[in-house]
Order: sequence, then C-alpha cells, then structure tokens
Amino acid sequence: MPRVQAWLAREFGGEAGDYRFERDARGRPHLQRAALDCSWSHSGEHLLVACGEAARVGADLEAIRPRANALALARRFFADDETAWLSQRAHLESDFLRLWCAKEAVLKAYGHGLAFGLHRLTFAETDGALFLARCDAELGDPRDWRLRELAPAPGTLAALAWRKG
Repeated sequence: MPRVQAWLAREFGGEAGDYRFERDARGRPHLQRAALDCSWSHSGEHLLVACGEAARVGADLEAIRPRANALALARRFFADDETAWLSQRAHLESDFLRLWCAKEAVLKAYGHGLAFGLHRLTFAETDGALFLARCDAELGDPRDWRLRELAPAPGTLAALAWRKG
C-alpha cells in the first residue's frame, strides 16, 4: 500500500500519509476520504491504480502468459454463454484473460471479490469490447456498470470497472 499512497499523493496532492486505507467487513480496502474510491492491482513489477469520485471502482491487472487450461477453467467457473464464446475464439487464452480481468474488476468494485462467484456475472462482446450482459441481482442492473479494457504495459492486460456511488 505504500506505493499506492505515494502515487495518490503525487496525483492528488498532500502527503502519502494523508491517504490512509481501511478495510470494510469483507476486507475491501477503501480510502478514509469518502468521496474518493480506490482500487488497485499488481502483477510482477506493474501496478494499476483506479480512483473515482462518487463511484465504486475496481481494477484488475494480469500478466499475459500461456494458460493451457483456460477452457477447462472457463467451464468450471464461467457462465455457459462465456464458455461457448471462448470455445469459438481464435485467441482463446487472451480472451479468457480479458473475461477474467473484467469479472475481477467488477467484483472488486462491488466489494466481494472472487468469492462472490465468477459465474454470477456474464460478459458479452460487441464491436470488440466486453460489456456486462447479465448479473446476479445483488450487483444491480448490469447497464449501470461500465468497463474499460486496457493494455497498460507490454505483456499485460487489465480492466477497470465502475458504477456510480
């Protein structure tokens, strides 16, 4: 967290110590500053930080690496529609990673993490971009969620997810 706090101080002003984190009952970290929500993810030497005012944000960053068991993992943890979509994709491993990042970003924003269940939210693709097509009622209306896919550094994929307050 010190790296995140130092980055926040550089971006928003003040000292790193001004950006104190607390954890809620589920363990989701949040800033004591109520108007600014923050999520981060790291992979290797890379750190991705997302902040939002009057929004719940989630970020996931993953290294691109071979995932020979991607389809088997999808069959076990993803929705049937997603598994069917993946089984027809030319770039199965990278598309699996896109879905994984999207799911984890939404679940981090929601505050439950992976334990909530990857199968409880379903993404679809339109015009090359993923969007939340269906989700458990606890997540609210899927149309309220926004997703941005990123390739923030060579060899990485990421997703940012958010919804208003």
